[in-house]
Amino acid sequence: MIRVLLVHDSRLLRSALTTLLGREKDLEVSGTSWRAAVRQTRSLRPHVCVVDVDCPGAAMIGTLIGLARRATGPASALLVLATGTRPGLLRRAFDAGALGYVSKDAGPQRLLEGIRRVAEGERFVDESLAFGFLQAAEMPLTPRELSVLRMAAEGSTIAEIAHGLHLSLGTVRNYMSAITRKTGARNRVDAIRISQHAGWV
Repeated sequence: MIRVLLVHDSRLLRSALTTLLGREKDLEVSGTSWRAAVRQTRSLRPHVCVVDVDCPGAAMIGTLIGLARRATGPASALLVLATGTRPGLLRRAFDAGALGYVSKDAGPQRLLEGIRRVAEGERFVDESLAFGFLQAAEMPLTPRELSVLRMAAEGSTIAEIAHGLHLSLGTVRNYMSAITRKTGARNRVDAIRISQHAGWV
């Protein structure tokens, strides 16, 4: 029996997917929100965590890592539901250690195949996400620049970013200049908009 934890912030979609997957005789399926996801993995110890990376809660890369590498017990295989139009989300899921990637436009059988494959420790990538992965590989921002940009997107000031990341004000300004240049943005607000659209923050 494969224990599956489905992580989605929409209760309706979570319930529908949990019911659909739960019809399979070899799957034992539970659902939860992103807020409770790490806690649930510790109590349920699922073999596979299926997560929708387009949900707001997925913005916290630490939550993704926490799902893939639990503090106690063996790690759960992480399978993400994604679209190829937001390559930044694919990159963040890859960096978090995701083993499987299924397009949200795929049919139920594709998702079931992905779950069973990653439960066996195999990598599974939906071919429709291939171009998104190519774009993700070309993401121009460094991890530190992404950290600065995420705080800026949350409304933090230069001083708050500097304090939160233990950087000088000048260093944060330099990072913001580099971010603006690399994203081809006109200013900080435009850089945030471009990056959010790509799924980087």
